[in-house]
Amino acid sequence: MKESIIHQETSRFGKLQEYLREFVYGGIDGAVTTFAVVAGGFGANLDTGIIIILGLANLLADGFSMSVGAYLSAKSENENYKKHQDIEYWEVENLPETEREEIREIYAAKGFRGELLEKVVDQICSDKDLWVAEMMKDELNLMMDVKSPFRIGFATLVSFILVGFIPLMVYLWDFFSEVQINIFLWTSVLTGMAFMIVGWLKSVVNQTSALRSIAETVLLGLLAALVAYYVGDLLENFFLNQS
Repeated sequence: MKESIIHQETSRFGKLQEYLREFVYGGIDGAVTTFAVVAGGFGANLDTGIIIILGLANLLADGFSMSVGAYLSAKSENENYKKHQDIEYWEVENLPETEREEIREIYAAKGFRGELLEKVVDQICSDKDLWVAEMMKDELNLMMDVKSPFRIGFATLVSFILVGFIPLMVYLWDFFSEVQINIFLWTSVLTGMAFMIVGWLKSVVNQTSALRSIAETVLLGLLAALVAYYVGDLLENFFLNQS
């Protein structure tokens, strides 16, 4: 029943669900880092324009850096899988008896015995692709990621910028508007809402408690903001008092 509910929640996102994990963690990083910059600037009593500049620079630079890192990591894992897969194909073609014995040992460890074990070994070893796939999975513990490294990086970049832009929205609105509001308060409220939504999405991805995931995400953002705020306040007092 629980698995059915989780599947229904995840399926709401259609094809996007394949990259939901990247979207979630890119969004969390985007919101945390940008809100930390905003909180640090607020703690240091920086002008709105300066906070916007710092926030946007951080948003674009860190977003690009994180997306490139995600892309290269996924690409490296695929290349590593392909390298070991080529090795396994070579071993199956040139050392068939050795590889056959390894399949026998793998399935014997799983509880297969006697005639059934031999039938399983014969069946697997009759198909070279299946044989290699079993060796990759059971001997090397490697699984091929079918997701595109480029799309992984792109999903990370988009989520980082979209969610990370939220802490800056009120500052931009205040910069171009004459209406006086409590900028940091409204920024905190909107960012908190973003953390709650991303936290819920994280619970869908990880199949964990939604309440716990939301609480963890909000707490993470709060701690990052508090650290940045007090560091900004401390640095402001130190440097301005020196001048």
